[in-house]
Amino acid sequence: MAEVVLFHHALGLTPGVIAFAGQLRDAGHTVHTPDLYDGRTFETLDEGVANAAEIGFEEVLERGVRAVDGLPHGLVYAGISLGVMPAQKLAQTRPGARGALLLEACLPVSEFGDAWPDGVPVQIHGMDADPFFAGEGDVDAARALVEQATDAELFLYPGDRHLFTDSSLPAHDAAAAALVTERVLAFLASR
Repeated sequence: MAEVVLFHHALGLTPGVIAFAGQLRDAGHTVHTPDLYDGRTFETLDEGVANAAEIGFEEVLERGVRAVDGLPHGLVYAGISLGVMPAQKLAQTRPGARGALLLEACLPVSEFGDAWPDGVPVQIHGMDADPFFAGEGDVDAARALVEQATDAELFLYPGDRHLFTDSSLPAHDAAAAALVTERVLAFLASR
């Protein structure tokens, strides 16, 4: 079974993020869910992004990096939207990464190095008309990563919702989220 660190999105460690972690645990995986917001959650994306901006995006990223201090190497790093920042950085820079799960966001590989590391498989999931994922260049970064990496998959789902994987939010898409979970569990089973 895999050991996973799951980083929350801009709304914080919501019940939906906790539920997703629970689904992974129910499958036998160990899942850590660091709270990068010190217990705060937000109702809207604008409020959550404003909070991240107030903290400082670099500080949010570093909180994520510090959250794995003391954890073993050999982790799978997962992030949802804003949480992709620390997940992707750790997958690219912390030795021993066993994989990366990038949900609803993807940064250019150049943000954290010259290339995606050999031997680190990655799955990327997002909606094909999500104004953030598709409209702000994340899907292009994801396609470039898939071209570069030796073991990378990009899964696009029909729709325009952001944070569709979070069951506690109005944007949740149950069918798409179930397919994400199925694919994530298959990925983790091979780690």
